[in-house]
Amino acid sequence: MLFKSKNKSSLDKLKDKYTYLMRKSYNTAIKDKQKSDVLNKRADLVLREIKRLETQS
Repeated sequence: MLFKSKNKSSLDKLKDKYTYLMRKSYNTAIKDKQKSDVLNKRADLVLREIKRLETQS
């Protein structure tokens, strides 16, 4: 059984979440534009948090 590293930083977790939301938004856009827009806005908020954390470091 494979285990992911438990020592991910919060920045890495946010980057993974951003990637997940953008992929989901892209795949959802074909079927439901409004839902895709909501996912895209959530991804944008995560991206802003990533940028904020990167400027703090």
